[in-house]
Amino acid sequence: MLVITLLTLLIATPLSSSTKFTPEQLHRATAVTFFFAAALSFNAYYVATLGAGVSLYSGLFHVSTVSMAIECFIFVVGGLILLPWASRTSVVHHTNEFGQGYTPGLGAKPSIPEFALILVFTTIGASFLVSSTDLVSLYLAIELQSFAVYILATLYRENESATSAGLKYFLLGALSSALILLGSALVYAYTGLTNLDAISSLISVSTTSDNVTQGVMLGLVVMTAGFLFKIAAAPFHNWAPDVYDGVPTIVTTWLSVMPKISIFVLLLTVSSLTEGLLGPAQAGLTFGDITVNVWQALLLVCSLLSLIIGTVVGLSQVRIKRLLTYSTISHVGFMLLALAVSGQESIDAFLFYLIQYTLTNLNVFLILLAFGYLLVKPWAQKGTGDVEYIKELRNQFSQSPALALSLLICLFSMAGVPPMMGFFAKYAVLYSAIHNGYYFLSIVGILASVVSAGYYLRVVKVLYFEESSQPTGDGVELSSTHCYLIAVLTAAIVLFVLHPSLLLNSTQLMAMSIYGC
Repeated sequence: MLVITLLTLLIATPLSSSTKFTPEQLHRATAVTFFFAAALSFNAYYVATLGAGVSLYSGLFHVSTVSMAIECFIFVVGGLILLPWASRTSVVHHTNEFGQGYTPGLGAKPSIPEFALILVFTTIGASFLVSSTDLVSLYLAIELQSFAVYILATLYRENESATSAGLKYFLLGALSSALILLGSALVYAYTGLTNLDAISSLISVSTTSDNVTQGVMLGLVVMTAGFLFKIAAAPFHNWAPDVYDGVPTIVTTWLSVMPKISIFVLLLTVSSLTEGLLGPAQAGLTFGDITVNVWQALLLVCSLLSLIIGTVVGLSQVRIKRLLTYSTISHVGFMLLALAVSGQESIDAFLFYLIQYTLTNLNVFLILLAFGYLLVKPWAQKGTGDVEYIKELRNQFSQSPALALSLLICLFSMAGVPPMMGFFAKYAVLYSAIHNGYYFLSIVGILASVVSAGYYLRVVKVLYFEESSQPTGDGVELSSTHCYLIAVLTAAIVLFVLHPSLLLNSTQLMAMSIYGC
């Protein structure tokens, strides 16, 4: 379905300048295609039939309960990101305090026809990536996703900061891809195999030498370092604040949500295979009587650094998207902690955290897009019209009370305030970590949640209690789809506590399928 859409867009996009096709129409058609693809994936989702999974194309891909569910989720989220744009026809001209006329900036609108085409490319790569179980298909899928994201970051060529951010993203992304390729080459050099299941079977044989086992582990660690680069886990996070802050908000929305879903699921696949293929006594390096699981240790160290850096550095931020970037790094630390614990209980918590983080983060950026459309900013006449600084949200509760309340709820959920959805996700991760003996990291996670509430509350203070000196008025009228989507996501975050079984049972079922229960 997506390939057909891709071919259609390849034809329609060049014709958009000479026909009546507008970029908004192409985006809406692409969103409908995403929803239809999600419906097809959901229709093929039969747990009893899939069982432990079905191999396709000679083992290049492995369709399982988790991959099908996450693929459906990716399509739905991709469609939701494409839907809520402001109305083009409701531009209002204003006069600022100096009597000069201006129009609110419209650079934040998806006015580039190629936007939808690039999104289809990266979504196809993400769809392939969640099902990849071969080093060849894995690398090709992650590069298909990554190259499309690099182009997406630099798509707004008239924006100098976006061009600079995209170039930095490309250079460091190329470094991470080189690490993935180097790790894959090491695994192939020691085993002569590319299929992960075949490598697991080879290592599980008792006659396999320790050199081969340690070589495979070294390759997996190098590959994982490349994956951690792409999800902006500390200490591989330096590119993320500049890139997320430099590109327009509509691009940041995609960058902060979509690539992380597929790569985290890929890490889950590597985790489950590593646990089976390398037992505790074989999983790493031996120092005297102590055996260290190097792959798990890498995740735990990155989790610790992500929790600390994402929390502490976020306190000093004055730009809203940089603050949300460090917030994302902190959330990545929680997900890596659940992934490193590696048990049915922790994987259940990991999947639940991934889903709720995606929905909450998506809603936050949709609200920022809405504020960018509504705020009157004379200085953004040639800019993107995006909200750049936290101070721009001053006293927006009196101007847009519904949006301010929705942002308040999302920030409380990200901080882990009960009874929001984010509280239950953090509780599940910390409970599984404590239950498995990771007391130090659990204490760090609790402290990180408490300290991170400081910069969330600072945004709330600006929203509700600081007076605004900028001109008032309406910028661009929001579409009804944009408003409804924010309302539905906000209601889901708040009302999750009333009926949590639907999502919790789904994540538990996926975790059980991984462990063959």
